[in-house]
Amino acid sequence: MPSYRSGSSRSTRRTATAVGMLLSVLALLLTLPGTATAAPDDGPAPAEPAQRGNAWMGMTVPGHEGGRGPDRTPPGLAASVEGVDVSSHQGNVDWNGLWGSGVRWAYVKATEGTYYRNDYFSQQYGGSYNVGMIRGAYHFANPKDSGGAAQANFFVDHGGGWSKDGKTLPGVLDIEYNPYDGNDCYDMSASAMVNWIRDFTNTYKARTGRDAVIYTTTSWWTACTGNNGGFGATNPLWIARYASAPGGLPAGWGFHTFWQYTSTGPIVGDHNVFNGAYDRLQALANG
Repeated sequence: MPSYRSGSSRSTRRTATAVGMLLSVLALLLTLPGTATAAPDDGPAPAEPAQRGNAWMGMTVPGHEGGRGPDRTPPGLAASVEGVDVSSHQGNVDWNGLWGSGVRWAYVKATEGTYYRNDYFSQQYGGSYNVGMIRGAYHFANPKDSGGAAQANFFVDHGGGWSKDGKTLPGVLDIEYNPYDGNDCYDMSASAMVNWIRDFTNTYKARTGRDAVIYTTTSWWTACTGNNGGFGATNPLWIARYASAPGGLPAGWGFHTFWQYTSTGPIVGDHNVFNGAYDRLQALANG
């Protein structure tokens, strides 16, 4: 019995020594440059909090409605015109390249809230015009920041106006999921949101003579306006849905005017189609 215990003890000591040496080697390896350890598979790292001013059209759509959409124009769009929307994230845009790829219209972010103007607006807005595109400007709404009328005035004063030159589309109110603090509806009730949107669109109409296009998703509109049907008779709809079809539309609209179908595409920007032939796009520009 004593000799058995002694052998067991020696065996235990040898095992402990081997384990200790192995742990020492592992510790040394971890200190070497370029040595990495596998991280637990917890999914992608959380996105950095959005900073005011850096939002863009469709920024919130993939996370709420699934995916980025197809990489090319979905089939079955016999009468349509390809377009893009861009913001400061695209920087100086290769408009000649986009024209060569078949893009014929563009919307450029001009403003956000009453605190932000796109530093690249001149190159993007003027460059798309100079290459021959019909173009317009859009405003990223932040209803939590200030009133609808104040934001409409800020938009018109800083690039969101309209002129009857055959090349300028009416301005767009981009109203989507809240990318900043608070809930998706900017901590507003459905009735308060409807009033905010009405203040914006009425002010825009008074300033420019045109009804603003409303960019949104059916899900957001249903949740945050109570699926209000009061804008379909006046304001063209730009629906965002990253899929093979626009899907069901918000109340009040019998058809869409624009459809943002993907957040990826050739060259740059989100890609969209105008729902109609080119002469109808020209008619929208002419008012």
